Amino acid sequence: MEYKRRIFGFECDIYGHLNNASYLHIYEEARSVALEEMDFSIKKLVELGIHIYLVNINLQFKKAVEFEDRITIKTTLGKHSRVKAIWIQKIYNSKNDLCNIAEVEGVFIKMGKPYRLPQELYKKFHFSS
Repeated sequence: MEYKRRIFGFECDIYGHLNNASYLHIYEEARSVALEEMDFSIKKLVELGIHIYLVNINLQFKKAVEFEDRITIKTTLGKHSRVKAIWIQKIYNSKNDLCNIAEVEGVFIKMGKPYRLPQELYKKFHFSS
């Protein structure tokens, strides 16, 4: 799944580079869009009483993302089960240079406890990269 967006000044540090904390926000945007494409919007999950709690995030910084650049975030679903999933996300700048790689692990939660997705929901939990 690809998600495109522009980098705004308020997201950058004094050097004109994307602020470290902004990467997390952008990756969250892209995962939300990916979930919608799988018919798993956050709203729909909440209506079902299901939440996704992030338990681990690893970011690898390769190249600075700069103010006003137009970036592409590519999201793929890595290893996953009915209880947890790992998303692999990559940010590319407008020159198609790889700038950042994120590995994000989330656990499905219902009523405050880890939850195994029912088989019919789990079958929908995929998308084309």
